Amino acid sequence: MTPEDTTAPDTILAAARRTLVTEAEALSRLADDLPVDFPAAVRAMRGAKGRVIVSGIGKSGHVGRKIAATLASTGTPALFVHSAEASHGDLGMIGAGDVCLLISNSGETAELRDIIYHTRRFGIPMIGISSRAGSTLMQAADYRLLLPDLPEACPIGMAPTTSTTLTLALGDALAVALMEERGFMPEDFSVFHPGGKLGAQMRRVGEIMHRGDAVPTIDSRADMDDVLQVMTSKGFGIAALVEEGRLFGVITDGDLRRHMGGLNGAKAREIATRAPLSVTGDMLAAEALALIQHRSISALIVVDEGNRPVGVVHFLDFLREGVA
Repeated sequence: MTPEDTTAPDTILAAARRTLVTEAEALSRLADDLPVDFPAAVRAMRGAKGRVIVSGIGKSGHVGRKIAATLASTGTPALFVHSAEASHGDLGMIGAGDVCLLISNSGETAELRDIIYHTRRFGIPMIGISSRAGSTLMQAADYRLLLPDLPEACPIGMAPTTSTTLTLALGDALAVALMEERGFMPEDFSVFHPGGKLGAQMRRVGEIMHRGDAVPTIDSRADMDDVLQVMTSKGFGIAALVEEGRLFGVITDGDLRRHMGGLNGAKAREIATRAPLSVTGDMLAAEALALIQHRSISALIVVDEGNRPVGVVHFLDFLREGVA
């Protein structure tokens, strides 16, 4: 029997629950007693003319990379600088307009020494995150984000668990507070996430619509034979009827089925749906998709501010772009 076979499932689950409860209680403690300097630190980061430089080593470094990435993706320019590499030339990445966010649970990480000295020498604002108020890092910091000094969740009390969870959560709290300070909106988020699902949903209709000759437009006085030709050749299941350059109405595949017996010799304007649903190019793609789904239609005509057809967007376009 292998060692893992001798461990009862309940024992394994108990260890997991104990870890999660320990870390959850630590987070609750932090929420109830946020560092006094937290608002000032947010204001310093908000006011930086350059970037927020995040640094740490070991597990603090891993957490620091995530904090820097979260800041950068939510509107606060940020860069992670490896504290050991900083001593070998990367200090040049830290400029006078930056703010440094240095992470060390003990506050005595030797590899941070040169960055600390660099910030003091050149008057670069420095924020420290540590659980030791009297540590070298916290004594040097302009803004002190003191973590509650709580036991690690691991059974021997040494592996960074509770401390890294607290640091990561505090980094998220900084990022969210900065988002609110900046008035960061969903459309801003999409700028930094163009390849993700939300980025796709935040795209505008004008970015995915078909333009020019692809738009199935025809004069409102045309015969239905001509309309059928346009609808067949363009392949969107819709035709936009135009009168004096403006959208007069639309004819869809559904309209053709409803008027199947009376199409011969009919005029387009007799079959068309007048004052149809349309969208503008600056509408969010997700909003246009919601209209298509709510109305159970397959395509929408896109108009400009003068109600002139400028594009067409089909349900399959949303699927192709990852919006649906």
